[in-house]
Amino acid sequence: MSSRVLVTGGSGFIGTNLVEKFVTDGDQVLNLDIRPPRNNAHNAHWKKVDLLDADGLGNAIRGFLPDVILHMAARTDLDGRAVGDYSANTVGVQNLIAAIDGVSSIRRVVFASSRLVCRIGYQPANDCDYCPTTPYGESKVVGEELVRETAGCVGYTWTIVRPTSIWGPWFDVPYKTFFLAIARGRYFHPGKARIQKSFGFIGNTVYQLQRLLDASPSAVGGRTLYLADYPPIEVGEMADTIQRKLKASPIRSVDIRLLRAASRVGDSLKSLGWRNPPLTSFRLDNLLTPMTHDMEPLKSVVGELPYSMSQGVDITVDWLKEQGEVH
Repeated sequence: MSSRVLVTGGSGFIGTNLVEKFVTDGDQVLNLDIRPPRNNAHNAHWKKVDLLDADGLGNAIRGFLPDVILHMAARTDLDGRAVGDYSANTVGVQNLIAAIDGVSSIRRVVFASSRLVCRIGYQPANDCDYCPTTPYGESKVVGEELVRETAGCVGYTWTIVRPTSIWGPWFDVPYKTFFLAIARGRYFHPGKARIQKSFGFIGNTVYQLQRLLDASPSAVGGRTLYLADYPPIEVGEMADTIQRKLKASPIRSVDIRLLRAASRVGDSLKSLGWRNPPLTSFRLDNLLTPMTHDMEPLKSVVGELPYSMSQGVDITVDWLKEQGEVH
């Protein structure tokens, strides 16, 4: 039996893949997003709505009467200087909670947060143990707190998810940049470091989210779960897998001191207005810091995943070729 699925932010990376999957499965899908779809085939499922327009948001939800909502919409860049620059992540969450209050058709809501509610490499002691280092991360903390404070006395089952580093078709900076740098022979591995990361292929992420929607309320209600593949990947092994699939030049290792110098140049370029330099101190620290999360809580609900890292790389490289990004 088909469901009525509402995806906020369905024009973004994860949202685009969710819309594609639900449409393919025969569900009725509505994407509420301020931007048009990345995939033109999804235009018929899109309605332009701003999360900050409380009336417009409420009207759209009541007009569609969804069974389930996946709230993916957010401002996700790291360019903001204060939490107030990320009102979509705070006021937007508040508006969504108010808009779905009393809509009896809704049985399940998944709210997307971010791993950046904590600094990279930090292992939180509990769901409310926060240590963000960016205004974006701070805004996601506020969003989580709003969900826990105001969504607990409602008729639907809610779950908070924290996507980690998700990659795959329809992605953008920084992981698309990672693939393209390897394709062009511009990626250098930092020394001999073996770096473990909780990354996630988008095909697995979509599968995980679908399983969370179908799980019993007792298994997922009121929980906060990280989204990533399991077990973690090793960055060098993933890079080599991408290189082989692309038939690109072998990846070379570079002394970390040289990479740090290059990252400082990137910092300067960013301060001068270049939005996405190839390497910055933030990105280098992100790369060098082990980042693993306990995925057993999610695995106990979702089970085994459909795609290996190698299969995900194959699918992603094929998509990049279809898009004309690589040859």
